[in-house]
Amino acid sequence: MVSATALAVPSHWAAMLMPRIHLPSGVAALAIWSLVTPGGMAGHPADWMLELTVRGQRIEGAPVAWNSRQVVLLARDGQLWRFAPEEAADYRKTADAFRGYSPAHLRAALMRELGSGFEVTGATHYLVAHPSGAGDAWADQFENLYRRFVQYFSVRGFSLTEPPFPLIAIVCRNPAEFARLASQEGIRASEGLLGFYSVRSNRIVVYDGNQESRVQGLGEQDFATVIHEATHQMAFNTGIHSRTAEPPVWVAEGLATVFEGVVDGGASADGPRQSRVNRARLRDFRNSGGASPSSMLADMVAHDRAFQTSPAAAYAAAWALTFYLVETQPARYWQYLARTATRPPLGSYPSTQRTADFAASFGADWNMLDARLSRFLDELSVR
Repeated sequence: MVSATALAVPSHWAAMLMPRIHLPSGVAALAIWSLVTPGGMAGHPADWMLELTVRGQRIEGAPVAWNSRQVVLLARDGQLWRFAPEEAADYRKTADAFRGYSPAHLRAALMRELGSGFEVTGATHYLVAHPSGAGDAWADQFENLYRRFVQYFSVRGFSLTEPPFPLIAIVCRNPAEFARLASQEGIRASEGLLGFYSVRSNRIVVYDGNQESRVQGLGEQDFATVIHEATHQMAFNTGIHSRTAEPPVWVAEGLATVFEGVVDGGASADGPRQSRVNRARLRDFRNSGGASPSSMLADMVAHDRAFQTSPAAAYAAAWALTFYLVETQPARYWQYLARTATRPPLGSYPSTQRTADFAASFGADWNMLDARLSRFLDELSVR
């Protein structure tokens, strides 16, 4: 939930109503800091928009988080800009409410950015830049994922919000293009990486290794990647996760792997549970030992390190715990997601607080949780 709370504008923000001026950097730092920080405390999302220059680029958007060292601005194209207050200059208030760019504006900007060889097609919630000749197939595919995502979580009582701008996906034509776009986000395009979602740019970037398929013929792994990264993007844009107070890794990856199974199995949101099982993740979980000792669950909730040291096992465990919680305790799971998404922005998330937040929703009896999770998983089949 990036910008869900509107605040009354404090009186000392009235300077935003003055005509645009250009200030020396030292003065600008003090001025913009006075505009976005009431009483020196970390700020919460504002609903108004301003236009300013940062690092030589003109940006328009809403400040969504700030402290004495950093301002985070949600731009009208969905990207997050992070900058020190003293980097901002030549600013003015432009509107009393945030408004994303129109699909037509964003489509034209994407075409200018990516150049020839791409088409940009749209659906209700998406703009997809893809190799020429694919028609509406990619946009339709993403829109279908969005509908199923909303249905799955709405049936379980989750209250989702509408994204304030079109969600953007880029389908690369070749590995070099994918590697270039990944490097712009500070991501190394290692072997086997087929896609990613960037919290900063709010974009999905994927590589279709089977260009002749035009979506319908995507291999199983390619399609799972599209589902996984689309889930991240949808969760960060519908109020499930916050882009300024990111959730524990197991929460984000667990939810994405759960939705992989929902879509891949062709399941309905309220059909038999077995039809929503992510068989690949269940298989990985059982191959990693098939047990979920309470110490492992507690460590995954408190820390992210398992995703670096034993990624396959960590992803499988994140799927197992998330699937159990969302299928058996959806109200408590939604409460827990809300707790992680409404943390103060820009701060750290210490392991002690992570554990306390989990316990507040599900209790602190790790042995009992382990026993119930094990019984739940024993009833599932990989077939």
